[in-house]
Amino acid sequence: MKKIKYIILIFVLGFIGCESKLELKPTSSLTYNGFWDSEEAVNAAHSGLYAAFRGYNQTFWQMGELRSDMWGGKTFESPSNEWIIEQTIDEQNVPWNNWANFYSLIHKLNDFIANAPNVDFVDNSRKQHMLGEAYGLRAYIYFTMLKSWGGVPITTEPQTELSLDELAKARDSEAAVMEQVKKDLHASLDVFSTDDSYLDNRRIFWSKSATQVLKGEVFIWSGTHMGGGNSDYTTAKTALESITNAELLDNYADVFKFSNKDNKEFIFALNYEIDEASNFYSLITARTTEIIGKYDQNKDSVITYLESTNAASRYGINEKILLALNDPQDTRRDVTLIMMYSEVPADPIYVADDPTYLTSMLNKFMGTLDGGSRKYVSDVPLYRYADALLMLAEAKNLLGEDPSGEINEIIERAYGDDYDEADHKYVNGTQAANIQKILDERLLEFIGEGKRWWDLRRAGDSYVLNNNDYLTTGDEYKLVLPISLSMIGRNPLLEQTIGYGE
Repeated sequence: MKKIKYIILIFVLGFIGCESKLELKPTSSLTYNGFWDSEEAVNAAHSGLYAAFRGYNQTFWQMGELRSDMWGGKTFESPSNEWIIEQTIDEQNVPWNNWANFYSLIHKLNDFIANAPNVDFVDNSRKQHMLGEAYGLRAYIYFTMLKSWGGVPITTEPQTELSLDELAKARDSEAAVMEQVKKDLHASLDVFSTDDSYLDNRRIFWSKSATQVLKGEVFIWSGTHMGGGNSDYTTAKTALESITNAELLDNYADVFKFSNKDNKEFIFALNYEIDEASNFYSLITARTTEIIGKYDQNKDSVITYLESTNAASRYGINEKILLALNDPQDTRRDVTLIMMYSEVPADPIYVADDPTYLTSMLNKFMGTLDGGSRKYVSDVPLYRYADALLMLAEAKNLLGEDPSGEINEIIERAYGDDYDEADHKYVNGTQAANIQKILDERLLEFIGEGKRWWDLRRAGDSYVLNNNDYLTTGDEYKLVLPISLSMIGRNPLLEQTIGYGE
């Protein structure tokens, strides 16, 4: 009877949808007697968590890059989301409405965290690992929401009853959301304990190292934006120095080779497989017909080595970034972008306003050819060891320590055999000079990986305003997002983000 009651609840909620005041409607169909009763069921729910999490890949990327200073350049086809790139954002023009649907995933995670501990496993350490993953994933989502909207409603219990009063919640404070993030980080590390392994030896599952990277990022953010200061920076530094079972690959290109999935630089990656799921990076490539007769920055015919792209050119890297990538000796340039010209370029150095330059394709996540057709099934890292190194440099710099060691590890890898200490080695400077160098290296290192907006935000509001042509002094309120009027109409307990509609 209880099972039937719960199924009816889910059915009813499906029809209430956007017409009610619900914003946190439960989406799990698992919390009822008869499901959480076996190890097989927990394994199935665990797989479901990652399938659901992967579904937010494009959202993570858009939130982490579109509003930065990287996009808005030339494309072959009609560009996508120009209004977000140009910061045309207000309570009438809301990106990622309904909290980007993150609560759907949060309810699944709440369900797993509440019920998986009660199920007997043959190997209890496997269950503990899964719980450590779930806490880490929930911390990641709440932190993403905190960075995006500031205060958001907090819900940590699975919903099993139809109670409008319980489901319609006000926004909790930024401090409360940050407290929840840190609580989940602590729980994740406590459950992982000394286990630094990757489940089934796959880096497509969250791990203790992933929690440590996230902890480093969280505490740098709270130190800079929430008054934590040196105490938080010290915690971040300790977390980032504690990462094990990950390393920087010798060759930047090897990080993204399709044949090198699950490489040791990946700390956590979203998994894609042929005939299972594709990533969204086809939107930053081009159609096969569009690359015919085009030449890249190294004077090679693009069609001769790509053969097939069957995709779309919807996002164009802007000229500022092309100029920043203007060192052919830096291996990151050619691994990251295929710059396309209508004729053979005179020089591998990009020239501003070159009329023969058409657009660039992102080269990192091109997948593989299968039966003559390109499949966009490259795994997409959300965290890799280079990320941890450069955030460690941030933490050290904020503490007044020398970050040049970590910075130079990244630079040396980028130049490889062309590394010249006299030309390329970075020497510790002022805090301002150091953070600028860290930001410059992060830009070159992570193009297309959803990092730049968060990097600028983490450094401080002035870095966002100084690097974005569409924001200026007085636009600081736009650094966090509004919620839609329809959300407020459905849930009167919600208040608009400060600065919008005033």
